[in-house]
Amino acid sequence: MHLVVSRLSLPILMMLALTACNDSVAQAPAETSPRPVKVIEVQPLQNGSVLRYSGIVTARSEAPTGFRVAGKITERLVDVGDRVSAGQLLARLDGTDLALQLDSAKASLEAAERQVETAQFAETRAANLFAQKVTTKAQLEQAELSLNQAIANRDSARAALAQAQNQLSYSELRADTDGIVTAVSADAGQVLPAGNPVVTLATDGERDALIAVPENEILSFSAGKKVQVNLWAKEGVSFEGTIREVAGSADPASRTFAVKIGLGNRNDALLGMTARVLVNTDAKATRFELPLSALTQDGARQAIVWKVDRGGQTAHAKPVTLEAFSDKGVQISEGLSAGDLVVVAGTQFMQENLKVALDDEHLARVASTELSAPTH
Repeated sequence: MHLVVSRLSLPILMMLALTACNDSVAQAPAETSPRPVKVIEVQPLQNGSVLRYSGIVTARSEAPTGFRVAGKITERLVDVGDRVSAGQLLARLDGTDLALQLDSAKASLEAAERQVETAQFAETRAANLFAQKVTTKAQLEQAELSLNQAIANRDSARAALAQAQNQLSYSELRADTDGIVTAVSADAGQVLPAGNPVVTLATDGERDALIAVPENEILSFSAGKKVQVNLWAKEGVSFEGTIREVAGSADPASRTFAVKIGLGNRNDALLGMTARVLVNTDAKATRFELPLSALTQDGARQAIVWKVDRGGQTAHAKPVTLEAFSDKGVQISEGLSAGDLVVVAGTQFMQENLKVALDDEHLARVASTELSAPTH
């Protein structure tokens, strides 16, 4: 009987022992395990960069030219691409009416000169009679006044004649300087008002490269800055250019700024060629780039990131200053140093001094950094 009771009691005693063990495990304080996080080691962005643009070669001076008087074009003597010299005839108007105006001005001057002669004779006669006390002082003064008026009429007629001569000369359009015809705006048979463009003339000599710069990059441009210029038609040929002019306002349609780059007097840079322009931007203050997932806010709505201490592997909130947004995330100007470990995944679980677990790659990097650190 004693043997049976022992066999029945054995399982019960074992169950009681296991229960006691489980109770002792449940009552033991649970130790918090490090939270796995994903971090990156920040490195400063490269200071300065190279901006690339495409533009066209233009003349330093290019302007439309036209007749200074109205009339009908009888002939145009140049076409696009023609090279002209200073004084060369470009086009001609019908000068028939202008020639008649010139003849009328000549006749008016001839009549004015006769009037001056008559007035001079009358003034001389009145002076002699006054000296003999035959006429009055008033008659002498009237003769002098008539002479002065005749002289003024003659001077006016001379000016009218010079103007008529100029008007007739304006019926011929001539080049003011050596250059190349880049555009034609009128042809023979057209009746044009004064000043209407007939041809566009690009002055020979120095060339420019004209580029369009977006507003987010225009601050990298200033007059006098050196840039590198390549010609698409001449691979391997590179030369230096100088920024000559930066537009003060953006184009209302494209929202870009026109920039002219002086190329000097280069015969190989033909008008209309495609030019490649390379501009080195100025070095900026040290910046660090992080993904947006690394950025959060504290209770005061201050932008912060969670920085991991390399030695203790604990997380600490670090206030940062945002400089700008980029294609990859956000750029930080203050608050970080090169080599800092920043949490980029799991920031919503972070607390001050929270133990974190780094991935194997960063653990190895931290170990190697500590081994290479100098000892004191």
